[in-house]
Amino acid sequence: MKSRGAVLTAVGEPLSVVELELDPPGPGELLVRVRATGLCHSDLSVIDGSRLRPLPMVLGHEAAGEVVETGPGAEFAVGDHVVLSFVPACGACRRCVSGRQALCEPGAAANREGTLLGGARRWRLPDGTRPNHHLGVSGFAEYTVVSEKSATRVDPDLPLDVAALFGCAVLTGTGAAFYSARVVPGDRVAVFGLGGVGLAAVLGAVAAGAAQVVAVDVVEHKRALARTLGATHDAAGGPDAVTAVRDLTGGGADKVIDTTGVAAVLEQAYLATAAGGTTVTVGLPHPDRTVTLPALSLVAEERTLKGSYLGSCVPRRDVPRFVDLYRAGKLPVDGLLSGRLALDEVNAGFTRLAAGEAVRQVVVL
Repeated sequence: MKSRGAVLTAVGEPLSVVELELDPPGPGELLVRVRATGLCHSDLSVIDGSRLRPLPMVLGHEAAGEVVETGPGAEFAVGDHVVLSFVPACGACRRCVSGRQALCEPGAAANREGTLLGGARRWRLPDGTRPNHHLGVSGFAEYTVVSEKSATRVDPDLPLDVAALFGCAVLTGTGAAFYSARVVPGDRVAVFGLGGVGLAAVLGAVAAGAAQVVAVDVVEHKRALARTLGATHDAAGGPDAVTAVRDLTGGGADKVIDTTGVAAVLEQAYLATAAGGTTVTVGLPHPDRTVTLPALSLVAEERTLKGSYLGSCVPRRDVPRFVDLYRAGKLPVDGLLSGRLALDEVNAGFTRLAAGEAVRQVVVL
């Protein structure tokens, strides 16, 4: 079948919205009519070359839509509404069976190669070239084929523009607060970086019962938005951020979450963490970047520094859990939405995202 999609052909170039051929789903795969896909900094990092992926590639990794065809043996049905997440967890490797599906080994290998979990590429350009899949999703398209291991079923009454955000922003940010940082009632929390993931971490910290949530960003309107979403304090990003957080929290936050993907900000997040506290980083710095930390503090202050991928979540467990919190009014995810776009407007959306003018824009198809 034919499907319009946004293709990245070279680093630093705009996406090209073109008509592609899409092969039918294979065994254990789904053909999904995409209804909404979020614009994330992880997409932007592929466009600007900070995160190298095989090109050409149909981008978009945070999506929701409706199943319109199933491959042999698939456990989904036509008409199911699904949220698509960016790690297709096989369920059988040592990481998956230990409950760490975000680190699925075959899923990671497929994502690096630009294939679906089973190793196939279903896209074709008119000249016969087979574009790669972005993190098993390729959501900037009218239709996409995914492994069913990338999909989580959701109720059909959940608005799909909101549902899309559960595939990355909510899993990564709220999951980092719940599972990686393990925020508990009474904790003092700071979040560095207030994009979609950072604001979802703010939501998670609030929902987990944090006594204090300090929202840190260089952009004032993002700090103001964080306050409306439950942050108790905010601080301007920059050279004085560590002092501001330590002053506001009485010596440092118990849990600090860095979502920026900037090595220097990760260093600040660590320095803003109290003795006995935990620093969690979910951002993806350029592979060449390193950090320098006071090594003695790890022992003398019993400090923890840890990474978090996909919020340490299991999508089929946590998407329904977080949706329930959303429905109960405890996780106001729709507050992250800062604009709805047509597919042809995707490049303008990324320009706004790069300039810090938007939090979570969604392409609605």
